[in-house]
Amino acid sequence: MAGVILRIFSVLVLFLFHPQTLPAAQPDMAVDPSTCLSCHSNKISPDAFASSVHSKNGCTSCHTQLTNLAEHLRGKIKTEKVRCERCHKKENAEHYGSIHAQKDIMCADCHTDVHTHRYWKRDKRVVVAKCVQCHDEEAIYRTSIHGVAVARGNQDSAACHDCHNLHEIKALGDVTSFTAREFHTKVCMRCHSNKEMMDRNNVFNIAVETYFESYHGKNYRLGYPEKVAGCADCHTSHAVLKASDPRSTVNKDLVVTTCQKCHPHATKLFAQFYAHGEHRDPQKYPILYWTFIGMTVLLVSTFAVFWVHTILWLFRGFVENREKARALAEGKIQIVPDGFRQYRRFRPKHIILHLLVIVSFLGLALTGLPLKFSDQVWAKQLMHFFGSPANAALIHRICAIITFIYFFSAVLMSIHFLFFRKDIPGNWLERLLGPDSLCPNAKDLQDIVGMIRWFLFKGPKPTFERWTYWEKFDFLAVFWGMFAIGGSGLMLWFPEFFSHFLPGWMFNVATIIHSDEALLATGFIFTVHFFNTHGRPEKFPMDFVIFNGQVSKYELIEERADLWRRYEETGLTEKFHVEKGSSVLFDFFFKGFGFLSLFVGIALLFLMLYAFLSH
Repeated sequence: MAGVILRIFSVLVLFLFHPQTLPAAQPDMAVDPSTCLSCHSNKISPDAFASSVHSKNGCTSCHTQLTNLAEHLRGKIKTEKVRCERCHKKENAEHYGSIHAQKDIMCADCHTDVHTHRYWKRDKRVVVAKCVQCHDEEAIYRTSIHGVAVARGNQDSAACHDCHNLHEIKALGDVTSFTAREFHTKVCMRCHSNKEMMDRNNVFNIAVETYFESYHGKNYRLGYPEKVAGCADCHTSHAVLKASDPRSTVNKDLVVTTCQKCHPHATKLFAQFYAHGEHRDPQKYPILYWTFIGMTVLLVSTFAVFWVHTILWLFRGFVENREKARALAEGKIQIVPDGFRQYRRFRPKHIILHLLVIVSFLGLALTGLPLKFSDQVWAKQLMHFFGSPANAALIHRICAIITFIYFFSAVLMSIHFLFFRKDIPGNWLERLLGPDSLCPNAKDLQDIVGMIRWFLFKGPKPTFERWTYWEKFDFLAVFWGMFAIGGSGLMLWFPEFFSHFLPGWMFNVATIIHSDEALLATGFIFTVHFFNTHGRPEKFPMDFVIFNGQVSKYELIEERADLWRRYEETGLTEKFHVEKGSSVLFDFFFKGFGFLSLFVGIALLFLMLYAFLSH
């Protein structure tokens, strides 16, 4: 009894000396907080508790088992482990799956000041101070550009919880794992993709955008962050400093070492690569800007000319077919004697080369377009089909090697044609400009004018020699393509080798050229070339000549009357006559292959159009 009286006396004294400190007892409180503090004031400051976030809850809100003060004072009811989740359900759910919970780090291990804890008012300095108590190896963060800004009160700057969260702190596991690799880039994007925040803090505001335009960023967006460099690989996780700081991993004196972590043979020239080069900024990156402008002009002008050519031909060819059908019905078309007799147009070596072109081109398109349009769902699915960017890159490079093989084969065949063929009259210059050559000549200009007049119903359709002007354009485009796509592709394939004599920004230039020229090539082949070869009304749905090398006499006279006339005048018609046509099995297999190739190309064309329209 004496003990109880003493406790009551202590409470009265507490009220006398701290009349305004503690909040009034709430009706549902089992025990008034002031009663508890009459005994526990030696450990818990009444003033501090009164100003804490828990003061209005009262002691028994947490210590729920203390329902009888007298029993507690006699020692019969003792305090038990507090269950914070009774009130903090959301925080508890987040903590439950965290690395802290896995390591048995509970609420009170971080919130050691639970009786005096005040609302942090979103002050990031409070979080940092708490985290570094245990994570002392990450204390280097405090000297980083983020840590210094937080210490100055900048609430935009990244603190521990901006990356790791407050309670839902996930285990990253192996530093090379997908989870860890994705984390070290994704968390940076949370802030750096916010252009308004970046502008407010005078920070480069297109870091994320330019990263996604790089090979690294495209692979990240396709779902393979573990395969490429992310933000932390160059800038580190916690020691992020300005590039001008001599301690920074991207400082001009240290950046080579940083590059060498992934590119062991990188040189000082290699490090001149613009990691975040912006090709739309003529002031900072004029070489990238003008390269981009030049490639854009090339794309737009090429497509504009040939798409207009295609549309005009499509309509005029449709009209021509109707005119032929009417003339045939009226008996006005003269039947060509032996019209179905077959003549050789291509030799087996030409057919093999074209098959190599088809296989390699489709392989390059299938493996390259997912990178070009890495933000598209179909691009991710296509890359997943290949298994990984590494597999796609392997296929891409095999197809590139095939491309070099057929290109140099064509060069050797051209040299042989000009200097060593015995069946072609004239010297090399006469052969170069002659009717059997793929080099443009004066007749091609006449044919272009004639076709335009025919398109506009102003004249007859011109007759052609062995090669038409659009076929010559296709052939010569390979040479430009090999210089543009092939040259830039080799630079991107072997950057460390080329960095011994080329500055790193040349790889930025090569990326623009390779990407845009590949877009030009695929767009041209899948629209203009497909139409000129297979889609025009007189050939639809497929011209099979490139697979069996044979063409009928009727087609020769109809399309290449000048060639047929020359062969008749020189007595060469029988030289090209084919006694036996291709077999049924051969035709069945290669027509199937041809239609499959057309389907793949047209499907990719529609996916490309969808990608452009969905932006």
